[in-house]
Parts: sequence; structure tokens; C-alpha cells
Amino acid sequence: IILTLGIALCIISLLGTSPFDALLVGLYRTFGLSIGSWEIVIGFIMVFGNALVERVRPEYFAIITSLITGIGIDSWLFVFNQLGMFEGLIAQWIYLTFGIIFTGLGIAIYLQSEIAPNPIDRTMMIIKKYTGWNVTYSRALINVLFVVAAFFFDGAIGIGTLLNAVVVGMFIGAFLPFVTKMRKNTLT
Repeated sequence: IILTLGIALCIISLLGTSPFDALLVGLYRTFGLSIGSWEIVIGFIMVFGNALVERVRPEYFAIITSLITGIGIDSWLFVFNQLGMFEGLIAQWIYLTFGIIFTGLGIAIYLQSEIAPNPIDRTMMIIKKYTGWNVTYSRALINVLFVVAAFFFDGAIGIGTLLNAVVVGMFIGAFLPFVTKMRKNTLT
């Protein structure tokens, strides 16, 4: 819920989204369907593509992750559309700032769930395995590919795309110890 709130806030900021979400917005603009529906479709394709490359069974829990994320994105966008959002450059920066913070927090919480990694994270690990690159370079390659694809589909590329790619990791790192401690306290 928190992750998808962050994604939706970045989308409504109109300043750019994460590289992956920029592609989803571009596919929505080009072909229709909802942004959340594209999350599910691309997640499904990536899960089965990853399984083909690795020659293993698909990680079905990753499909569930894409399904929940897609529904969450569409739900938040619906709520924001019904509420009517503030307009103007200051409002856009507020949406983007909170979007990035909530995305970082949401990912930190998600990482504690110990379910199958989302399809992008699995792809990152496959690239790492086959190229010998570290996670940073593997993720960078994926982000570049998503931005290029988003460009061709009129995706939501902007300063927010760069900030998402650079800053979200810092927020994940900042929130992770807090979320880990909170999870340990809840389980004891």
C-alpha cells in the first residue's frame, strides 16, 4: 500500500517517475489499459521471461506481487482523481518528494516480507549472474533499458526519473534498519 502510494504520487507529480513506472505510463498513453494493468502485464512477461532464461519454474508469488502492485497503483490514482489534486509547480514537487519517500519506505517494508522478489529484482540477479556485474551495474542496465523503452512510448520521463533512480535507494537504506527493528519487535 505504501509503495503504490509513492508510485501514484510520482505519477501525478508530472515530473517523472521511476524508469519502470515511466514505461508503464508510456504504455498506458500509447495503448490504453490502466497503468496498474500494465504493471501486471509487464510483471507477468518478466516472470515468465526470467523463468525461460533460467530454465526453471516461474516464480508465481512474483506474479501476485505484480498483481497487488498494479491494483494498488490504479486504486491510488482513482482516489487522487476523485479528490482533485492541487496544481502548480510547488504541488508537483511536494507530490514527487512524498512519492519518493513513500516509495523508499514501501520497498524497505516489502524487502522484509521474504516472499519471491519482484520481477525486476529477479531480472537484476539474472543479469548479475550471466554478466558477472555487480548489482549496481545490473540495475543500472535495467533502468537504462526501461528509460529507452519509456522514451519510445511517450513515458513519464523527467527530473523525477533521475531522482527516483538516484534517491530512492538512499531512502531504502535509511528506512531499512527501522523497518527491520520494527519487524523483530513485532515477531517477539
